[in-house]
Amino acid sequence: MRQALARAAIAMALALAPAAMAAAAPCGQLASWDKRWEQQLPNRDPNGQPIGGFSAIANAATSGQIWLLSDLPEASISIWSAPSAMRAPHWLGSLLPAPRPGPLDGEGLVIDGDQIWVASEGRRTADRPALLLRLNRGDGAVLQTIPLPADWQAAEGRGLASNAGPESLTRLSAPQRPLELLMAAERPLLQDPPQQVRLLRWSWPRGVSPRTAAPIASPQGALALPDGESWGLTELVALPPSAGPSRRLLALLRRYEPPNSWQNRLLLYPLPQAAQVAQPLQQWDLQQLGLTPENWEGLALGPPLGKGRFSLLLVSDDNLNPLQTSRLAMLAPSFAPPCNATP
Repeated sequence: MRQALARAAIAMALALAPAAMAAAAPCGQLASWDKRWEQQLPNRDPNGQPIGGFSAIANAATSGQIWLLSDLPEASISIWSAPSAMRAPHWLGSLLPAPRPGPLDGEGLVIDGDQIWVASEGRRTADRPALLLRLNRGDGAVLQTIPLPADWQAAEGRGLASNAGPESLTRLSAPQRPLELLMAAERPLLQDPPQQVRLLRWSWPRGVSPRTAAPIASPQGALALPDGESWGLTELVALPPSAGPSRRLLALLRRYEPPNSWQNRLLLYPLPQAAQVAQPLQQWDLQQLGLTPENWEGLALGPPLGKGRFSLLLVSDDNLNPLQTSRLAMLAPSFAPPCNATP
């Protein structure tokens, strides 16, 4: 009975309008998001080949580029010039992981120096397991293929559901610190409660280089989802330590209603510990923020805005469907007034 009441309370809280939740932000804290620009991407490269299915985005700030991962079986990573409100992105080239360990379903992307980390979604079959891959940034060569822990692997009544993750990958550690990655499922594991998705931290022992050894996976708690099973977590971003007094995560969620209706939300969470289930602190509806209703699937930190402020880059997955489009967008945060502000 107590658990049922707790679940009901969570559902009522998450049912509140996103705008109302944002308005309740404490003074000086993140209140909402402003759309800076949104652009449609071409559906063919300069050679006339179809491109799309973009499932993840990475901001290669030092090179003035953005990298887009496709969830098509080739798992191509296309490279684009960085867009802005006045400048459209241009396709610069692409990488293909090779040799591929069978068909891939790329869903998460992290760039770390001359290395690329990719999360590949599984199908609960021997030829389509869920994986973490390390690639060479120069040519896309597959350097490591790392299976997920036993709890996440397919077994009777256990593991990731088919086509339900891992759906996201983000860098948890600060750029100047040893690499740590954070992975999330899209939907609950088969053995888990229906309203939460697991997180998985990947790290290396002190003094061990990510270029010489496979990472060690450890549980990092879970995130509570709104409205039961209808929402899925499609991307996760660890906000920089400067964004608040404790670590925060931004989760991109989506929901699809046939024949072609997409809903998307951004949710702000605290970083949970190993046995915790984190509840959302705030949430925002992307369509209420002015973004086109689409299959928004990729999320990453964008260019810095000064004074410690950050931006977000988003990309949508067109599923190679003529009724959908691949789109890029940039959001900038807005904050509640300082506590000592004059009314």
